[in-house]
Amino acid sequence: MAKIDIGPPDYKKFLSPMIRKNYGKWKYHEYVKPGVIRHVAESGDTLYSIRIGSPRLVSIDFIRDICTLADEYCEGYLRFTSRNNIEFMTGDESKVEPLIEACKAKGLPVGGTGKSLSNIVHTQGWVHCHTPATDASGIVKSVMDDLYEYFIRDDLPAKLKVAMACCLNMCGAVHCSDIAILGVHRTAPVIKHEIIQKGTEIPTLVACCPTGAIRPDPKNKSVAVNEAKCMYCGNCYTMSPGMEILDAKNDGVAILVGGKVSNARSAPSFSRLVIPFLPNNPPRWPEVTAAVRNIVETWIKYARKGERVGEWIERIGWERFFTLANIPFSEKCIDDYIFSRETFRTSAAFKY
Repeated sequence: MAKIDIGPPDYKKFLSPMIRKNYGKWKYHEYVKPGVIRHVAESGDTLYSIRIGSPRLVSIDFIRDICTLADEYCEGYLRFTSRNNIEFMTGDESKVEPLIEACKAKGLPVGGTGKSLSNIVHTQGWVHCHTPATDASGIVKSVMDDLYEYFIRDDLPAKLKVAMACCLNMCGAVHCSDIAILGVHRTAPVIKHEIIQKGTEIPTLVACCPTGAIRPDPKNKSVAVNEAKCMYCGNCYTMSPGMEILDAKNDGVAILVGGKVSNARSAPSFSRLVIPFLPNNPPRWPEVTAAVRNIVETWIKYARKGERVGEWIERIGWERFFTLANIPFSEKCIDDYIFSRETFRTSAAFKY
């Protein structure tokens, strides 16, 4: 059969020999120390994963450096996790500590396993996206610099997942993270009629609005926006550059908490809004960084062993959470979406 170049190659071709040998036959794993996981197979084989934190956007030189480490200590095998971590894999226990020292010598933090803060998964931000309300790389760098200590230790009440999305279209999974940082627009798009008149497919532009806020404007051969219906998502800007959503003065950041994907101990849950708006203050975003640290430290102080952020809040009640975290309650935290029959009265405002 002829080889073709359509689609990705079979991932099993890139697995290490030990993983390929024991595929689907792993007996258990255990956390040795921050950043080190030992996997034991039914055959008795032992594999070590050494996790380091990595930026989401990396250079070719960075990739060459980590590949050199993998060649020297792990027979060339490593993997990238879904949260932008890098895991070196070796079956030789004697290589673990030398690899950790080599990583630290290059300034690569080792940690993020077990009851610790994992790396922040995030979206494109001002660098690549056309509808962001804030930056991604800058905020993530600032927050992780501030919370670095919680990445390299594993004595938190439970694992801690933080996510970052630059607008409410949310390609960063912030809807189900312990702490979520979300870029928010606060003004309706500014219509540039001359751009829409020249090259926009108006029926498609009208149809793209999820709340029906855009309607045709035949008089101007353009469109009009009902600001009362607009939820500032920026989806219309994707259809036409004549719907400018970016606003340097009013764009900012919201904080949500309490979500999780795991079904351990409790069912998966969505995040809840607790801070409606914080300003964009690059390059270090001090207000956002301080808000996230405050929530993390409050959770660490009051949560029981094994409690994720949302589980802790559900136990003590949302009212108590706002009090302990010294976060002012806002009417914007109330779930008043008229079609939310399944979720109505389950927002941060209520506790049963």
